Amino acid sequence: MEKLVRFGVAVPESLLEEFDHWIKRSGMPNRSNALRQLIRQSISRNRWEEGAGTVFGTLTILYDHHSHDVSAELTNVQHDFGDVIVCTSHVHLDHAHCLEAIVLRGSAKEIREFVKAISSIKGINTADPVITTKV
Repeated sequence: MEKLVRFGVAVPESLLEEFDHWIKRSGMPNRSNALRQLIRQSISRNRWEEGAGTVFGTLTILYDHHSHDVSAELTNVQHDFGDVIVCTSHVHLDHAHCLEAIVLRGSAKEIREFVKAISSIKGINTADPVITTKV
């Protein structure tokens, strides 16, 4: 385990009170764990936005499989980006709607291109990426 370093942070009292309420609602054991998680999330978001480094995550999509040729186009795009797709899980929500969770691992740049390609398919209702890094 990596050595922990202590440091002090000065914040307005009202902000600290709100932070403590968030910690309690989130079930975090203490401020240190909460700050570590927020710092990791911020670093991951920054790497994702900058398109730098290796990232991991999921792309959850919802679509009407009767719309256009969405299923065929979705398959084609997934084949084009097979090197970043770890696996997919497909769920039939009702007669017309499907949800897919696509697990991803690769360069931030490639995964951003994949998300853009999937999002541009006619018939995709939502495409929600959740991306993180090893921090």
